[in-house]
Formats: sequence, C-alpha cells, structure tokens
Amino acid sequence: MKDNKTPLLGMSLAELKDIAKQLGMPQFAGGQIAKWLYVKHAASIDEMTDISKANREKLKAEYAIGCLPPIDRVQSVDGTVKYLFPTASGKFVETVYIPENDRATLCVSSQVGCKMNCLFCQTGKQGFEGNLTVADILNQIYSLPERDTLTNIVFMGQGEPMDNFDNVLRATEALTASWGYAWSPKRITVSSVGLKNKLRQFIEESECHVAISLHSPIHEQRAMLMPAEKAMPIAEVVEMLRGYDFSHQRRLSFEYIVFGGLNDSPTYAREIVKLLKGLDCRINLIRFHRIPGVDLRGADDARMEALRDYLTSHGIFTTIRASRGQDIYAACGLLSTAKKGSGA
Repeated sequence: MKDNKTPLLGMSLAELKDIAKQLGMPQFAGGQIAKWLYVKHAASIDEMTDISKANREKLKAEYAIGCLPPIDRVQSVDGTVKYLFPTASGKFVETVYIPENDRATLCVSSQVGCKMNCLFCQTGKQGFEGNLTVADILNQIYSLPERDTLTNIVFMGQGEPMDNFDNVLRATEALTASWGYAWSPKRITVSSVGLKNKLRQFIEESECHVAISLHSPIHEQRAMLMPAEKAMPIAEVVEMLRGYDFSHQRRLSFEYIVFGGLNDSPTYAREIVKLLKGLDCRINLIRFHRIPGVDLRGADDARMEALRDYLTSHGIFTTIRASRGQDIYAACGLLSTAKKGSGA
C-alpha cells in the first residue's frame, strides 16, 4: 500500500507549476495537471492526455496521483454509508457519507486516532496513530463513489483538525481555490475542541465555517469529559472568538452532546446562555451514542427539546441534530480504526 512516489493530490497551482518547470515541461503544464486533478479527477497520470507522453513519463517517474479507493463499505438502514480508506502510510481511516433529501454531507477524518481522549468518543480510545497527509485527507473526497453528489463537507471524523493544522488548511485551500475544486468555503465546516492558537490562525487564514465541541459550559465538568479543557478552557476560547465577526455568511456553531442526568438540566442551559451571551452563533444538540466501558447515557427527547427551546428563547438558535448511521457505528463519536490498524 505504501508508495515512495510523491502524491500530486493536494498540491497548489504554484507547486504544480514548479514541478513542471523542474521536469523541463512547459509551465502551463502545471495548470493542465491541476485541471486533471481537481476538475477531471484523473485516476492515473496516463489519463492526462493533453500532456505529451514523454512528459507524462517524466512525471510518473517521481509522482503519482495519490488516490487510493476505499477497501470497505457499510450501509446503514437510513442510507448513511461508512467507508474505510487506506492511507499512504498503510493505516486506515473511516469516512461517513450522509445523504439527506437534496443534501449530501461527507464527514472526513484528519488523523488516525486522536490525542484529545474525550471520555465519550470511541476515536479517543484508539489513541493517536498519526496525522493524515493532504493527499490522505483529499482522497476521502477524490475516491468517494458518491463524490459528484456532495453538497457539504464537515471535518468531524477521526482526529482533531487543529492538531493537524497545516494539512487541514492546505486541504481546505484545495477545496476552495479557483485552481482546485472551487467550492464556496460556506460548504465546509471544520470542527475543533478549541486549540486556541491554531483555531485563531485558521479563522484568519480560511473562510470556512467553524464548529466548537462544547459539551459542557462548566470548567470542572468539561475537563472531566474533555482533557483539553485543562490547558485550553472554553471560556478563553469563547473570549478569543468574540474578536471575530460571525454575523454575516460565515457561521460559528457549538456542538453539544446531551448526556442524561449530567449536562441536560436548566442549570446547564442558563450557564450556556451566560457563556455565549452576545456571540453570534448557533448550537447543535447531539444525541449520545454509548461506547464500551464508559458510564454515560443519552438524555431523553423531552430533555433535549426543553434544552433546545430554552436556548432558542434566549437568543441562541438551537437545533437537535438527527442521529445517522448508528447501526453501522458511523454516528457522532463512534468512529474507530483501532482494530483495522492493529492488523495493518
């Protein structure tokens, strides 16, 4: 599965032009390669037929597209599909395709495993096995059978996107640049537990939507659920976010998994309002899906609806996210490739 050739996938137009120049190809060949990658989705360099055979051979000697098809596919009763993609380093990541009416969202991974070790997340139990390269990240889109139906991409799969900052930023650049996929950044949402400095840099260098994993407005409890809170308190993250304008097209949202008897009472609703007061944002309430060895349970619908109604009535637009793909372990917090990785 490992390939010593450098992947072209994820390279910018400037980088592709430099490659063309170094190989003695005409500089405009860089633009041709970009088109074959991001518009035509070539599976091999041989498909780049408007580049001479001699130049294709030069390119093939050192480079490859960098695309690898999924090796497994599981479909949920609700139509959600989970794919298992190999990485260039011989590991695996899970990617979830979620069709819904006239929308189709892809939940992509940014790391194999995760360092954040959130109590409620199966990926965290896997531990951290490595960052995905730009090609690994984009391959989840490039090699997706349903690629042409996608309307939205969320970086909410395995890993903490801000912990793989450079590669995630480069991937979003390829997705939104005129030389790349030319998507509107409003079709892409990148999540984070709140790695403050990287999050600030991402907001300043990208126009994609941002989602913050909140899960509790109270420091001590959030630290119990999410160890990252100890070093980067959510109060400090929110204060940093107040320095940016989210009142126009760019959206700021907070993800809040609702645990029965833990963070679902009116006390928490009031604390959320206090924490986020004056911030232009929305909240997505998420159902908890049980994982082995963790003594947490999901809240009932009445509690979730009461929380939604309280927050909305206090000026924070709040929705309850539909749970998708639970039967195939594709729902929020359930992704893991620990078993596959151990056999790789």
